[in-house]
Amino acid sequence: MPKKYETPLLDELEKGPFPSFVTEIKKAAAKNDMAADELGQLEKSYRDKRGYWKHGGIVGVRGYGSGVIGRYSSLPEEFPNVANFHTVRINSIAGFFYTSKFLKEACDIWDKYGSGLTNFHGSTGDLVLLGTNTENLEPVFAEFSSRGWDLGGSGSALRTPSCCVGPARCEWSNIDTLDITYSITQEWQDEMHRPAFPYKFKFKTAGCAVDCIASIARADCSIIGTWKGNIAIDQSEVANYAKKGMNIQEEIVNMCPSKCMSYDGKELKINDADCVRCMHCIAKMTKALKPTGEKGATILIGSKAPFVIGATLSWVIVPFMKMEPPYDEFKDLIRKMWEFWDEHGKNRERIGELIIRKGMREFLEYIGVEPQPQQVKEPRRDPFFFWTEADLQK
Repeated sequence: MPKKYETPLLDELEKGPFPSFVTEIKKAAAKNDMAADELGQLEKSYRDKRGYWKHGGIVGVRGYGSGVIGRYSSLPEEFPNVANFHTVRINSIAGFFYTSKFLKEACDIWDKYGSGLTNFHGSTGDLVLLGTNTENLEPVFAEFSSRGWDLGGSGSALRTPSCCVGPARCEWSNIDTLDITYSITQEWQDEMHRPAFPYKFKFKTAGCAVDCIASIARADCSIIGTWKGNIAIDQSEVANYAKKGMNIQEEIVNMCPSKCMSYDGKELKINDADCVRCMHCIAKMTKALKPTGEKGATILIGSKAPFVIGATLSWVIVPFMKMEPPYDEFKDLIRKMWEFWDEHGKNRERIGELIIRKGMREFLEYIGVEPQPQQVKEPRRDPFFFWTEADLQK
């Protein structure tokens, strides 16, 4: 039987109204020695107000430079079953669609070789398996690989691309997020499994500007579906929303970021020329409003959590790009961005931080993209509009 630890501090985390990770660790600890020692070490960390995990050492599987995060306990004598506690990342399926058969297989494999603790899903996008020892890494990989699954990205590499459910379940998706994610994953296997970048790089694809996958806050490259046509309005459905108690003026018109809407109590009007395609009105009035016309994606660069500089949201690089297989225009653009990053990036500097340091002008000139109004992140401050002598002579 696994060793049982007293956990009075962790027990406090189970008393709130929401499900607790502590409860799940305790379930695993009842039958798994690694999970039991992990629980004991975590309680000690809370008691001593310090962490006892060491992240370091090169561990992995043969032929791969990423996908495994080495983690060691700094108290191996006290908690011997977590002396090694490595994390394994499995490349997630696009849209996170799993069969119950695979989920059962994954849990059985992890109970056999690891702690039994999992993370569905971390912000990295991968299916995360928490805690195994060094000698079990190859067997774990062999088990998953034999069933058609691969390791995800880690380290200074392309991280596992991820996306929202897109057209599989959402009628408002303007692009095929699932196919884009699959194509990116297949195209850049080497960049994912053999780290060669200055630091990490993430793709996240959202079918529309509602951005259910939060790409604009988490991805070095955000691919967000959009459209070029007008918003079709069904005025009878607008009236139905009003009858059911929606305050259209307050909840829709006044919330429009570009102030392109008006409502006189009977008819809703949209000045589509000023619309920024934010999706707020459509998401709130799904039966009354619908995008029309050519569909494509806005390509944004630069979001990240704090590290060298504070957290940043990504900003527009290409306002509209057709996203159709095999996505050659998009892939060629990304390769140019990576070349700029490879040439100028410092160690552990994200591409967005590089652009801030070097300037948007130099970045756009290198990748061959013309400056456009949509690229302006802070109006009237950095317009990125470049005049040449030829322009002045006209």
